[in-house]
Amino acid sequence: MTAPAVRLRPIRGRGFGRTRTFAGTGVAAAVLVPFEFAMQRLSRRSRPHLPWLFHRALVRSLGIHIVIHGRQMRGGGILYVANHLSWADIPVLGSRILAAFVAKSEVADWGPVGWLSTLARTVYVDRDRRQATGAARNAIADRLAAGENVILFPEGTNSDGIGILPFKSALFAAIEGAPGDDFAIQPVTLAYTRLNGMPITRERLPDIAWIGDTALMPHLLAFMSLGKVRAELIFHPTVRLGDFADRKVLARHCHDVIANGYRQLMRGT
Repeated sequence: MTAPAVRLRPIRGRGFGRTRTFAGTGVAAAVLVPFEFAMQRLSRRSRPHLPWLFHRALVRSLGIHIVIHGRQMRGGGILYVANHLSWADIPVLGSRILAAFVAKSEVADWGPVGWLSTLARTVYVDRDRRQATGAARNAIADRLAAGENVILFPEGTNSDGIGILPFKSALFAAIEGAPGDDFAIQPVTLAYTRLNGMPITRERLPDIAWIGDTALMPHLLAFMSLGKVRAELIFHPTVRLGDFADRKVLARHCHDVIANGYRQLMRGT
């Protein structure tokens, strides 16, 4: 059942917020996109760094301050598993993790957003076509085997921010079989905890979480005007598929540690 469209409240001073974000994003794109094209011709190893720089510029222009808890695993061939609340999750996670995202295939058709996602080598999943989904799983496994990092949202969609949705174990199929048992998997909790210094309540969550039938552009424009947003990340201990009986048990473990971390962050503990 589709959730009702969320009606975002008007925010004072929205003109400055939008101007700051558009200016920051425009400058970053103008500088980094040409370099990205050049780097893709020269060396694959340089590819992740330019999206990382772009996301850092976007986070700063949006007024998002990121607080880190735990220790992020460094290196290559890591599958980062995170909860999903908003389109803002992409720049928040992308500014701290050198990795490609897994996204639904429709994102590729979202105009400039889709074009930038494709340029950043996003792995697209068409969940309506079983054969295409299998190809996406193979693409994820190939990326990990080649030493690249991947960020997966196992909920399969955005939550409303009240809690964490169940994880779809089928999305973990990419790491089944050799050498999948040896891939490092790090659960990551993401929460938006404060807005202009005040705790984010349930009433304000719709201003952050992108849910229901809310169109992307109106939500994005309203977010630009919110002010200072605090996002917090918890990097939980790394695990491997071989530590569990099967991918379903792994999915439940990742869900439980991420959900527990989310409750702690939203309670301020």
